[in-house]
Amino acid sequence: MADLSYPLWILNQYRTAEFQGADLLQRILRKNHDPQLQINLSHHFADEARHAWLWTELICELGGTPTILPNTYQQRLRRQVGLPSSMLNLLALSHVVEERVQQRYRQHAARPDEDLRTVAVLQTIIADEKWHLSWVEDWLAEQAKQEGQEQVGALLERYRSLEAQAYAELAAEEESRRQQYVEQSQAR
Repeated sequence: MADLSYPLWILNQYRTAEFQGADLLQRILRKNHDPQLQINLSHHFADEARHAWLWTELICELGGTPTILPNTYQQRLRRQVGLPSSMLNLLALSHVVEERVQQRYRQHAARPDEDLRTVAVLQTIIADEKWHLSWVEDWLAEQAKQEGQEQVGALLERYRSLEAQAYAELAAEEESRRQQYVEQSQAR
């Protein structure tokens, strides 16, 4: 059985999220034939897969076992949002998720006494996330010119609200696991 103490659980959460992000991007790629979108989505997909590998390597370096976890952030999000069908909905949701990833990874990297290998992986991924946010934001701005700024803005706000609910569920579980880990560590 895999060691899923808090530090390894959170890294496996990140790893699973990167795999699920890559899976979503692969589905988006199959639905679209726009050449520039194909280029950007392919680059983004490659980054997500590489991020999953970085987490896999780190988990192994730390003596853990890479594990696909149940009840992940994306699964919680899907329960809130459903599965978006249009390209606009898919990329708007992707943008909201990337905003959360950027925030979450920055907060994690800033933790005092965090393992330096973990911080290095977080910083590598944070750099990639800047580009992910940028290209999707540019694409959404173009869509806003066609669909209307109000419609795109309302869609993003709707997804941010639903995402916040999904994240709150995960954050509560994470805090519970972290607290349990701290208590167990202090008892040793």
